[in-house]
Amino acid sequence: MTYHEDDLMPISALSQYYYCPRRAGLLLLEQQWSDNIYTIQGTLVHQRVHLGEREVRPDLVRLRAVPLHSLTLGLFGIADCVEFYADPKGCSLKGMEGLWEVVPIEFKHGPVRDELEYEVQLCGQALCLEEMLACKVERGYIYYAADHRRHEVTITGKLRELVKIGAESIHEMLRSSVLPSVVMGGKCYHCSMQEECMPKAKKSAAQYVGELWQLGENGDAQ
Repeated sequence: MTYHEDDLMPISALSQYYYCPRRAGLLLLEQQWSDNIYTIQGTLVHQRVHLGEREVRPDLVRLRAVPLHSLTLGLFGIADCVEFYADPKGCSLKGMEGLWEVVPIEFKHGPVRDELEYEVQLCGQALCLEEMLACKVERGYIYYAADHRRHEVTITGKLRELVKIGAESIHEMLRSSVLPSVVMGGKCYHCSMQEECMPKAKKSAAQYVGELWQLGENGDAQ
């Protein structure tokens, strides 16, 4: 399937979806968003990165805020940074002499930690680069600002499959306009969307309205 440019969704939605499908639904279907200290810190990190300058060396080219898209997956977004390493086993790139390895880098706030959703988001960027540049991306990095350290991520078949499944699931959610139901978990306590999501509520709004409607019909019957 090939998506039209008007139907592309943000690559960052993959991270939101694998953090919590309902959170992704609130963002994409209802355009709801609330910040907390973690999201604000993340925004500031990205702003600083995107203001960085382009670097060109004989064996390395580093670009900031690189626009990305994939019509195959229906994704678009901006890579915080993409590095190109001179590599005799790499691929040829338009406008650049020689062969190069393509390596995306995603910046996150806080200390180094294992977060599957971040790796899926990075893989989504890698697949966009592969489609745009007709190359193979084997690895990328997640840079954690608090520790000033990079965590290397191998672009595995499993991550590629998670990107495809996540992209298809989110596009289906957008087509159906059905908000995923609440699944209470540990991440709820750190989520900035608690007030909008109401994860501790025992009934959804739809269920509540349905019960009121049923009560009204029963009252009329009497």
